[in-house]
Amino acid sequence: MSSGNKIFDTLEKYLMGPMGKIASLRIVRAVMAAGMASIPFVIVGSMFLVFNVLPQTFTFLEGFFNSTFFRVSDLYMLANKATMGLLALYFGLVVGYEYTRIIAEEEELSLSPVSGALLSMFAFFMTIPQLVLEDGKISLVHQINEDTTIVHGWEMVADGVSRLGATGIFSAIIMAVLAVQLYRLCVKRNWVIKMPESVPSGVSNAFTALIPAFVVAFAVLLINGILVALGTDIFKVIAIPFGFVVNLTNSWLGIMVIYFLIHALWIVGIHGANIIYQGFLFPIVLSNLESNVDGANIPFAGEFQNAFVVIGGSGATLGLCLFIAFLAKSTQLRVLGKTSVAPGIFNINEPLIFGLPIVYNPFLAIPFFAAPMISASIAYWAIKLQIVQPIIAMMPWPTPVGAGAFISTGGDYMAVIVAILCVIVSFLIWLPFIKMYDNKLVKQEQGEESAVI
Repeated sequence: MSSGNKIFDTLEKYLMGPMGKIASLRIVRAVMAAGMASIPFVIVGSMFLVFNVLPQTFTFLEGFFNSTFFRVSDLYMLANKATMGLLALYFGLVVGYEYTRIIAEEEELSLSPVSGALLSMFAFFMTIPQLVLEDGKISLVHQINEDTTIVHGWEMVADGVSRLGATGIFSAIIMAVLAVQLYRLCVKRNWVIKMPESVPSGVSNAFTALIPAFVVAFAVLLINGILVALGTDIFKVIAIPFGFVVNLTNSWLGIMVIYFLIHALWIVGIHGANIIYQGFLFPIVLSNLESNVDGANIPFAGEFQNAFVVIGGSGATLGLCLFIAFLAKSTQLRVLGKTSVAPGIFNINEPLIFGLPIVYNPFLAIPFFAAPMISASIAYWAIKLQIVQPIIAMMPWPTPVGAGAFISTGGDYMAVIVAILCVIVSFLIWLPFIKMYDNKLVKQEQGEESAVI
């Protein structure tokens, strides 16, 4: 037990502390908010894509779709283009809004979140057109051929403007941070146009943002000019470090590290999925999702984790939940299991994490780490080896086992089989540990009964 306590102490010192500080950073909270805000739109856009690819799975529908739905597919697929094709815009706006709101509240500054969002969008849009320096002159790139369509700096792809999609999310976030910080600096130094108190707040906020808008414009234009002179731009610069991170998360070893960190935070009482997945990785899985739609084969995309890895909740506890509900010997586990079955089916398992408990419980720490890591390995290699189609659609994370995998992969039956296999393997990992824990609780309950008698 003492060795278990040492492990928990180590996790608290070297993981919980640093990650807790990172999670409390203003920009991290703003990015998490942007990820949460974008989920409904991504799911809606994904459902239209899934509908459009149904004939690829159910081939008998192909003739019917050709004569009906595909005649108006350009119309209804606008819902997909206006969501998946504009993810960077959603992120930039929400990060700008939330980051401004957080700073305004914590520093008690007169900042308008709406102005912060608009300044962020303004800064981001100035970085999108592609420029080139030729013969001492900076010009907008204009290139149209079979492989590339760049019209006066704006690169067009099937979903619209290429840099407004998931590939532009990181640039949008960085421009939002720059714009809001410049806005904050102007207000803090009183570099603003102040209006009389009798002026409506909307008008006053607009004039307050006027000088910051000039400052943002000059700053972004200066950055653009320097980068163009160096033969690059902000998108290409950002692609270097973030490209490395993306490649790391798309490796099997990277996936193992991700799920170890998520569950290491959970084991000491911190919502690891919120910090690691929503706070850092959500832009990456959205970018990978868009790449899969374009023909890539990246396992870690969309709701990979809820479709295959943490079915039943963090720790992959669906099988565990069913076992303790109907087969556990201890009264405590049976009661807890029966109250946890319904939420567990929808990937919600806080009752188990805090009720068993799993948090700070050395008896259950090993399967809590091992089950999701093994499930992730099974799903990763199933997709990597093309046994299962890659994830091309975003599903609601509480979607029950099998259904989420089926929807995410655009209707692949093998995805359902792999998801069920992940549940079975996870349960087999949990089984010896929960049986040992169950017997321990039974002895405790019998001891309490004899003490009462």
